Amino acid sequence: MTKWVYGFGGGSAEGRSDMRELLGGKGANLAEMCNLGLPVPPGFTITTEVCTAFYDNDRAYPDGLNAEVETALAAVEKLVGRSFGDAKDPLLVSVRSGARASMPGMMDTVLNLGLNDETVEALASVSGDRRFAYDSYRRFIQMYGDVVLGVDHYHFEDILETVKEDKGVTLDTDMSADDWAEVVEAFKKKVQSELGQPFPQDPREQLWGAIGAVFGSWMNARANTYRRLHNIPASWGTAVNVQAMVFGNMGNDCATGVCFSRNPSTGEDRFYGEYLINAQGEDVVAGIRTPAPLTEIEKQESGSDLISMEAAMPRVFKELCDIREKLESHYRDMQDMEFTVESGKLYMLQTRAGKRTAKAALRIAVEMCRDGVISQKDAIMRVNPAQLDQLLHPTLDPEADRKVVGMGLPASPGAASGQIVFSAEVAEEWAGKGRKVILVRIETSPEDIAGMHAAQGILTSRGGMTSHAAVVARGMGTPCVCGAGAVKIDYANKTMMSGGVTLKEGDVITLDGATGEVMLGEVATLKPDLSGDFSQLMEWADVLRRLKIRTNAETPEEAETARGFGAEGIGLCRTEHMFFDPERIISMREMILAETEQGRRSALAKLLPYQRQDFIDLFRIMKGLPVTIRLLDPPLHEFLPHGDAEIAEVAKAAGVSEAIVKRRLLDLAEANPMLGHRGCRLGISYPEIYEMQARAIFEAAIEVTKDGGDPVIPEIMIPLIVGKKELEILKAAIIKVAAEVEDEKGAKLKYLVGTMIELPRAALRAGEIAEEAEFFSFGTNDLTQTTFGLSRDDAARFLDTYIAKDIFAGDPFVSLDQDGVGELVSLAAERGRATRSDIKLGICGEHGGDPASIAFCEAQGLDYVSCSPYRVPIARLAAAQAALGK
Repeated sequence: MTKWVYGFGGGSAEGRSDMRELLGGKGANLAEMCNLGLPVPPGFTITTEVCTAFYDNDRAYPDGLNAEVETALAAVEKLVGRSFGDAKDPLLVSVRSGARASMPGMMDTVLNLGLNDETVEALASVSGDRRFAYDSYRRFIQMYGDVVLGVDHYHFEDILETVKEDKGVTLDTDMSADDWAEVVEAFKKKVQSELGQPFPQDPREQLWGAIGAVFGSWMNARANTYRRLHNIPASWGTAVNVQAMVFGNMGNDCATGVCFSRNPSTGEDRFYGEYLINAQGEDVVAGIRTPAPLTEIEKQESGSDLISMEAAMPRVFKELCDIREKLESHYRDMQDMEFTVESGKLYMLQTRAGKRTAKAALRIAVEMCRDGVISQKDAIMRVNPAQLDQLLHPTLDPEADRKVVGMGLPASPGAASGQIVFSAEVAEEWAGKGRKVILVRIETSPEDIAGMHAAQGILTSRGGMTSHAAVVARGMGTPCVCGAGAVKIDYANKTMMSGGVTLKEGDVITLDGATGEVMLGEVATLKPDLSGDFSQLMEWADVLRRLKIRTNAETPEEAETARGFGAEGIGLCRTEHMFFDPERIISMREMILAETEQGRRSALAKLLPYQRQDFIDLFRIMKGLPVTIRLLDPPLHEFLPHGDAEIAEVAKAAGVSEAIVKRRLLDLAEANPMLGHRGCRLGISYPEIYEMQARAIFEAAIEVTKDGGDPVIPEIMIPLIVGKKELEILKAAIIKVAAEVEDEKGAKLKYLVGTMIELPRAALRAGEIAEEAEFFSFGTNDLTQTTFGLSRDDAARFLDTYIAKDIFAGDPFVSLDQDGVGELVSLAAERGRATRSDIKLGICGEHGGDPASIAFCEAQGLDYVSCSPYRVPIARLAAAQAALGK
């Protein structure tokens, strides 16, 4: 029979850390901590298989689950010496989610479950603290009412604020037992008025309501968004963890906190965290109260006037330090831990691999490797390639003028400038229009996830380094400043006031997530420093990877940047980008408007010197590395003017009437230019275009080599072919030009002629195409468009719907569709190799910088991937991971 429930506590557990798929990350790690002998409140885990069954059977539970839960609950009662629902000494429990991948704040939690009008009095009697009991009861009603019953949390917040105003208090800790009892009655009345029925008093009804809510939250909007952003399959499901409550809110010898075995922002090997005295865990992560620093060093560095845990609870702090060392040594990775102190006794509630910035991930991996804790291969696998993007972009110039108007906590490093917006919805809307935005909130909540992802940076006036905003921002690599208490935010009027300045929505600010500074306007930036840990990890990755990493570049600036990032050549030089320069576009338009071949050749002769110099510059920068040059690809109408003033200018320059220019525009107009007269079809129709480009390439190669430069072996790529005949004709023309240049220059050329496979027919006919092609470069952008019948420019309107309905696993323009497009790539590679065993194979679409797509290319045995310059380091690391994974 299937086992649905696994117990833990009392120094042992039925589960282990390697059972993440079944128990989820939280459940597996709770079991492991028990097995390590750490102080963990007893409980049990309902497996992810129950979640799957729950959704497969119209939200019904599998047979036998109820009996297993009762047995596990009885075991917890025995361990703690209390009974669930008992009128004299009640057991209270927490109910938490726990997916195999960490999804902080995305799913639901219920604490203090088991309280009702009767058990609250028992808790008051047993604890000797009526205030604590009613504080716990009001927390339970608010949390259960929101999470399980669907009564919006703002109802409870409004009641609480009203009572505080009436009592003349500002802090929760200033509320008396009678005050909390008054709040409890008001909360229950609100539930009754909103739902038409009383708040549930039966503890078992409460338990199953909370279990159902946690399973239900697996499919809530914020969890779905988070999974989509982090590529977490919905099929994984979540576990549910039911655990005996321990209380950090029973007095000043109680506390709750979150800590990291190393600094999650910098990676420094130093204990790091926050805690609150007389509080429950949700108070820390929700940003309701400003937490105090864990250590004295943190207190000094942050300038906090709050007492550190090291000073306030030295004995417990020492025990926590010992646990920190034990857990990091056991898991061989930086740990993110949650703890509660009840009446001076420490309890561990969770451990997991901590979310960290890219800078921290690099430092932790490299230092642990140097210390002999992990191997170089482990270090490579520890860093998420996509995270490196955080390190590859500019940071604030320390010499730049800046007007600081606020300070907060440096929650997620990096610099960001943008227009202020005050809601996640506006952030999404403006970002969708290409505007850079900074999301400014009093505090973020899981519902803000999509807007947080759209924003360049995040600023909150509440919350600490482990608040929701901080944790999510670090995981996304988004600069974030939290807890900027001096920033006053007015949602109604869409303004923020800080440092004596009032800013409205749309005004520009800059955040420095490394210092916590908030600045007016846009501040200048500097290029990143990629030495140290970054350089070391890249060296290890380069030794381990097999795939070569090239770049997509056509300007000297792009090529220089890519070489600085370690590119091993150019995999795609799009020559059409070179013709839009103002000095060249006139000649290009003259060529298009010409009525005769001689007229076209005359205009192309003016372009030849420019094109030749383009290639000279690239060849010199690449110093003998391969350079793949795609001959002209877009339809000619893209180069022509459309406004009356531009039409008149072109007509004058070309010596023709405006009517001729307009007629030519009509002649070249196409219903679907993507599938029209472009690519090699231009070369077939107007061979003189490709002849000029080939001559420019060959003359540049000879000149660079003649000057004592590295030998240049250009790779000439002919785009959009559908079969062998097109390539045969155009290759012959290129060979003819090469022979002419060799005769003229008295030099010998080495070069390759190949093609871009970007149409399904070309992939299917790859065997015969390889008779002419010396290399294939898979243009996966267009191959995706033509395979799916999707326009990359228009599909965004409905892609989210397709992804939400599981029609597409993800955006096929971001990560390669391995089942369809990938099968065409695989088939073409196989057929191409069968014809020409030494054919060179690579991809040059944007997928070349996507780790999952790189893993596919490694599996197919391709020779290289090519990506944009700033994704080269990402590709280098991903290629090493792919080689290790293979």
